[in-house]
Amino acid sequence: MSQNEFFPGKYVETEKIQNGYLVKTDSQCVIMISFLTDQIVRIRYSTDGIFDNDFSYAISSKFVPQYPEVIFNELAGHIEFRTAALIVSINKADCKVFFTDLNGKIICRDEKGFHWEENQRHGGNIVKMGKMVQEGEHFYGMGDKTMHLNLRGRRVSNWAMDTYGFKKEEDPIYKAIPFYSAIHTEMAYGIFFDNTFKAHFDFGSERRSVTSFWAEGGEMNYYFINGPELMDVIKRYTQLTGTPELPPMWALGYQQSKWSYYPEAKVKEIASKMRSNRIPCDAIYLDIDYMDGFRCFTWDKEKFPDPKKMISELKENGFKTIVIIDPGIKIDMDYHVFKEALENNYFCRRADGPFMKGKVWPGECYFPDFTNAKVRKWWSGLFQELIEETGVRGVWNDMNEPALFEIEGKTFPDDVRHDYDGNPASHRKAHNIYGMQMARATYKGVRKYNNGLRPLVITRSAYAGAQRYASGWTGDNIASWEHLWIATMQCQRLSTSGFSFVGSDIGGFIDHPTPELYIRWMQLAVFHPFFRTHSSGDHGEQEPWSFGPDALNIVRKYIEFRYQLLPYIYTTFYQYVTEFAPMLRPISVFDQHDNDTLYRVDEFLLGDHLLVCPVLEPNAKSRYVYLPKGKWYHFWTHKVLEGGKEILAEAVLEEIPLYIRQGAVLPLFPVMQHTGEKSIDQLMLHVYFGDENVNSYLYEDEGMDTNMKKESTIAKDLRPIRQMGHSHFT
Repeated sequence: MSQNEFFPGKYVETEKIQNGYLVKTDSQCVIMISFLTDQIVRIRYSTDGIFDNDFSYAISSKFVPQYPEVIFNELAGHIEFRTAALIVSINKADCKVFFTDLNGKIICRDEKGFHWEENQRHGGNIVKMGKMVQEGEHFYGMGDKTMHLNLRGRRVSNWAMDTYGFKKEEDPIYKAIPFYSAIHTEMAYGIFFDNTFKAHFDFGSERRSVTSFWAEGGEMNYYFINGPELMDVIKRYTQLTGTPELPPMWALGYQQSKWSYYPEAKVKEIASKMRSNRIPCDAIYLDIDYMDGFRCFTWDKEKFPDPKKMISELKENGFKTIVIIDPGIKIDMDYHVFKEALENNYFCRRADGPFMKGKVWPGECYFPDFTNAKVRKWWSGLFQELIEETGVRGVWNDMNEPALFEIEGKTFPDDVRHDYDGNPASHRKAHNIYGMQMARATYKGVRKYNNGLRPLVITRSAYAGAQRYASGWTGDNIASWEHLWIATMQCQRLSTSGFSFVGSDIGGFIDHPTPELYIRWMQLAVFHPFFRTHSSGDHGEQEPWSFGPDALNIVRKYIEFRYQLLPYIYTTFYQYVTEFAPMLRPISVFDQHDNDTLYRVDEFLLGDHLLVCPVLEPNAKSRYVYLPKGKWYHFWTHKVLEGGKEILAEAVLEEIPLYIRQGAVLPLFPVMQHTGEKSIDQLMLHVYFGDENVNSYLYEDEGMDTNMKKESTIAKDLRPIRQMGHSHFT
C-alpha cells in the first residue's frame, strides 16, 4: 500500500437525504448512494465532504429516475440497502461496498474499494476503485477498442485520440466510453464510470483477481447496473445515456465517399456510374476539398461553381449530399465565421488568456468552445445556408477529438480552458467530451434547418451519450485482413456500449484492398447500421466497379441485399431507439447461459434473428461457425441446422455464412436503386417455419421524409408479424 494513498476509513453514520443516502466515515470522506431504479445504483465519493456540482454530459435528459422503495438496515458488521432486486452493503470497518442478489449471492464486491491520492501537479485527486474478479468472470464493452471482445486480462485507457492507421490492440483511439459489462456464474452487471478525465481500466491484467478503474482527476462517480442478463445491463445503460431519434431510411442505405470527390464533374460522374452500373446508393460525400481553402461553411467556387444546382440535380437522381465540417476555424479576418467567433469570444483560450492556436488542414486555426451553450447555438446557426438554402442533407464531423498537427500529444494542451456549461474546467476534463459537444451543436443545426426532416450527423470522436446526436464510424483504418477483423470487433463493442449507429470505412481508408478483401468487407458491412465506403484515394479507386466485373457482380448483389433488408434493419433501429436494445449483438449477449459463447467474436446477430458469420481470412472456402442453441435456417440453402455446437460452413467468395432463427419472419423490400423508390405495397414476408415460439416485429412509417411531429402518432406501427407456416408469402 502506497503511503500517498488514502482510504475512506470506518463507518460512522448514515443520513437520509432526498433521493438517497449519505454514508459518513471517521475521515472527511462521504459516500452518496442514490437508487435510480431497483436495478441502477449511483455511488459518489467526496474525500472532503464537499461534492462537485452534479453535472453530466452523458446522462440523457429523457432518463427519469424511478426512486424505488429502499429498506435500510444497520447490522453488527455492515449496513445494507435493499431494493426489490438487489442489496447494496457497506462494511463498517473499511467502508468497502458489495452488491448481492436478494439471496445474498455476490454480484460484485470491492477489493481495495475506493482510494485516492492527491494530484500535486494539477490539484484535486487521482480517484481509484478496485473490485474483485469473481470466478469465471468475463468483461465486455468500452467502446471502440481494437482487441478481442472479451477484455479479461487486458488494460485499456479512455482518451479520445486521432490514431491514423491504428493497429490491433492499439489503445486508446477515437472514442472514450467508460462503460463495461461483466458476467460470472450466469449473473451480469455493468459499471459506468461517469468521469471525463483521462481514465484507465484494468480487467485482471496487473493482478488476475482484481479489476480496477481510475481517473486522473474529478470525482469517483459510478453507476452500478444490475442484470442478471447482459442484454438487461446494456439496455439499462443505453436508457441512462440515451438513444438517437430514428434516422431517415436513406441514412441506412449505401453511401459512397472518398478523400476527395471534386470538382463538380467528378461528383456527377460517380453518381452517374452508380446508376448506370445499377448499384443502389443513397448518398455521396464531399470531403474537405469542397471548401474554399478548407474554411468550414464555404465552397470552392472553381471546383463547385453552383453547389445548390449540383445538389438539386443529385437529389433528382436519388442522391443525398453529405459534407464534412471540422472544428478548426482558419485565422482569417476576411472569413466571416472566424470574425464572428472572434468578436463574440467563442474560441477556446489558454490558461493565461491567449486563444488556443493549432495547425490543421487550413493552417493556423482557432477552435470554438463547444462546451459553451452560446457557442453551440451560434455554431448551429451556421448550418442554415448549407442545409436550408443549398440542400445538403447530412454533416460529417471529423478531427473532433480534437486533433492537431505538429504538437505533442496531437491535441490541445492541458491548460486550455472551457466553459463546461457553467462549470469552468481545463482541457484535462473537457477533452473527452469536446467532439461530442461539437456533434451536439451540429445536430441541432442540421435538424433545425432541415425543413422538419430527420437529420444525419456522423462523428469520429465520442463520449458516453454521444449516440443521442450522431452516428459514427471507426476511424482511419487500413485495407488489411487484420482491419477487417478489427472492424467487426469495434462495431460489436460500440453497439453493446450504447452506440449502435456505427460502421467502418468499407475496404479500408488507408492503402487499397484486393478485390477479395473488398468483397468480404462489403459482405460484413451490409449488416452494420452505418454503411459507407470511404478511402483516401491515394492508392487507387475504391468504388464498387473498381475491382473488375466479377467483383462488381458480387458487390452489387450484397448492396442490393442491404436494400431488401431495410424493413428489418429499420425495425431493429426502432427497437434500439424505443427499447434500448443494441442493434449488433455478440452471441455472448444473445445467450450468456451457453459458456461456449463467452469467448466467441466471429459471429454476431443483427437484431433479433439474423446470425452473421463474416469471412475474415483470405482464400477461404469455408469457416467454422458456432450456432447458438436452438434451430437455425441457413439463409442461402434453407437447410435447418441444430445449434449449440460448432459447424463447418461453406464460405465461397460469393457467399457469407448467414443464418436465421427458426420461427422468425423476415420482412424484405424488392431491390431498389435508392430509398426514394420504396413502396410499402411491395413488402415481402419470408417465414422460417418452426416449432419455437419466436416474436417478429415490423415497424413502418414514411421512412425517408417523416416529419418529426408525426413520430408520436406512429409508435403503434411496431407490431408482431404472425407466423403463417409457409416458406414465404407476400
